[in-house]
Amino acid sequence: MQARENIRNIAIIAHVDHGKTTLVDKLLQQSGTYRDHETVQERAMDSNDLERERGITILAKNTAVNYKDYLINIVDTPGHADFGGEVERIMKMVDGVLLVVDAFEGCMPQTKFVLRKALESNLTPIVVLNKIDRPNASPEQVVDEVLDLFIELGANDDQLDFPVVYASALMGTASLNVDKQDENMQALYETIIEQIPSPTESVEDPLQFLVTLLDYNEYLGRIAVGRVNRGVIRQGQSVAVINREGVTKQARIEKLFGFQGLKRIEVEEAGAGDIVAIAGIREINIGETIADPQKPEALPVLKIDEPTLQMTFLVNNSPFAGREGKWVTSRKLRERLFNELETDVALRVDETDSPDAFIVSGRGELHLGILIENMRREGFELQVSKPEVIVKDIDGVRSEPYERLLIDVPEESMGAVMESLGTRKAEMVNMINHGNGQVRIEFIIPARGLIGYRTNFLTLTRGYGIMNNAFDSYGPLVGSSVGGRHQGVLISSENGVSTFYGMQGVEDRGLLFLEPGADVYEGMIVGEHNRDNDIIVNICKEKALTNIRSAGKDDTVRLKTPVLFSLEQALEYLNDDEFCEVTPKSIRLRKKILNKSERERAEKQRKTAAAAQV
Repeated sequence: MQARENIRNIAIIAHVDHGKTTLVDKLLQQSGTYRDHETVQERAMDSNDLERERGITILAKNTAVNYKDYLINIVDTPGHADFGGEVERIMKMVDGVLLVVDAFEGCMPQTKFVLRKALESNLTPIVVLNKIDRPNASPEQVVDEVLDLFIELGANDDQLDFPVVYASALMGTASLNVDKQDENMQALYETIIEQIPSPTESVEDPLQFLVTLLDYNEYLGRIAVGRVNRGVIRQGQSVAVINREGVTKQARIEKLFGFQGLKRIEVEEAGAGDIVAIAGIREINIGETIADPQKPEALPVLKIDEPTLQMTFLVNNSPFAGREGKWVTSRKLRERLFNELETDVALRVDETDSPDAFIVSGRGELHLGILIENMRREGFELQVSKPEVIVKDIDGVRSEPYERLLIDVPEESMGAVMESLGTRKAEMVNMINHGNGQVRIEFIIPARGLIGYRTNFLTLTRGYGIMNNAFDSYGPLVGSSVGGRHQGVLISSENGVSTFYGMQGVEDRGLLFLEPGADVYEGMIVGEHNRDNDIIVNICKEKALTNIRSAGKDDTVRLKTPVLFSLEQALEYLNDDEFCEVTPKSIRLRKKILNKSERERAEKQRKTAAAAQV
């Protein structure tokens, strides 16, 4: 059994895009983890397709590097607050954190979020000022910002005495000197060895292991990843599995793996403080404890922050249902959603009165959007409703989630942005003028006010604005209508195929959302009206043929470029009476009630009911 003093367990935490995954890449490369001439892609830890496409980390992953006589277990965590459930779990696996902060951008909303989680878990921090080679980097100012953040979050004296490493993950260099970079990352390795405590748990005590991550292998089945909290775990050992409700069942460890770089290596045994993967327990879930069968003692259940946003997921019942997807039934939809609960502890799924509809709650639009995107890639067809915030009763007061919003905008756009946020009940709490034409403004805003705002924000700043937000707290419910869409929509009156002639006839009414030749159905949203009411249009209209030939009259006619929504944009655009239809090949917007007469009747009944309540 390896001496515990030779192990260091750390998590890398940061705001999105501050360079966590690139930093891990360089630590792996410089530790000699890869063989000479071995081809390794950039951001090797981002192995999921969506992560590579979007350039963000969604799932926490762990690796291990050998430095001198030490084994350093490293866990890369997501920067987006929407995936905070991943971050919260990881804090149970490690003894310290590398807080990576961009030397130019400084502390951002998610920096505060991830640091709060680390301090609450009483972990030892090391601050890494990354991108030190960026033009206009201001490391001294950013270190002061970080210190202020530590104080604001109630760090103890030991945590306030954090070491600072200045690094350029892209160049693979680090130094304890702000003015000069060393040739490699040795300064960071040494700081980890000196500052992060080794595991203190005893290998003599009865076994305890908390399942923190789940993986799947088609040969081995479910693989549970976590830290041995105490005792020793061995291949072939009989163990007790204690679920979240405290129910115990017997199982056997078939395979045991340690980590080396990005690979799993089979090991015979592991002791307290080791991070390992276990195969052979079929029904294992996140948050469960694997313990000594002679003395089964459960570890505290993982505490995860509650979801703040919910959507209704429904079986696709549009006229095009079943055309493109492989999985279209409510049974398959239910099975897929409940399977997701096993690996995503921040998600909630509730059944409704209808067998075809499920209420899915998560941390934010991105959290739910990634789930929907994964489902459509797997061959699912479904419909989803507009995202809604989850309102709670707190001490008798109806409360809603508030977000901390940080925006960087050009000075000339500042007035328009502040006016638009004012209508969404945002309250400004801080403003910094960088003096280079850019202004940073911090707001507290109801989460409702941010739904659908991103597109408007990019328009107001002509694409130069940057906005970041993270959950702040629950506060009193403000106003009945905050944010939302102000424009009406163009609704198709026909089932058919959109024609150039039909679209040309309605394009002066607003923006179109599709191109000629697209299949449409009655009740489908085909564009945005340039006024605040919905109108019915026929974009399938064919041009009447005559025997009189016009000399090139139509040759110069061009349609305006249509607006083609991504999944996130479509979800943001929805109104209360609309669905987004998601299939493997298409994203369509539609009214909940497709027929015009039925829609008008339902609206009349709604208004009558509302008047009766008043």
